[in-house]
Amino acid sequence: MTTTSTAPAPAVSDTDKAAVVSVPSRIVAAWASHNAKAFAAVFTPDGTMILPGAFSKGTADIEAFMTAAFAGPYKGTQVTGLPIDMRFLNSETALVITQGGVLAPGENKVHPDRAVRATWVVAKHEGEWKLAAYQNSPLGA
Repeated sequence: MTTTSTAPAPAVSDTDKAAVVSVPSRIVAAWASHNAKAFAAVFTPDGTMILPGAFSKGTADIEAFMTAAFAGPYKGTQVTGLPIDMRFLNSETALVITQGGVLAPGENKVHPDRAVRATWVVAKHEGEWKLAAYQNSPLGA
């Protein structure tokens, strides 16, 4: 199924564009310090995070998941994600697609087994651009 939109692109300021593109880097920075609270704070209060085998909803649930993950399977890891596509759905909602993944300790390149593409739904919440929904999928070989 193919859909085509003839609606004009919403008027968006350069400041809003920069703020939306910065959302993935805010997640990367929170992950770099293994700060689950800062990680969850990037999300809207009712934001969702879907990872392979996991679903978290709301900042408290996301913070709890990441606290356990940073102490367990993500201990010592870093994450990377570079935007490969971005578009505004309206003046307060944007869609960002990134490619990246989890870096094991000592790695500077994502191993193909941990490479992902991710969809980020970013929304303006109380004047700040926040992550309303995140989902990633394995990139595949």
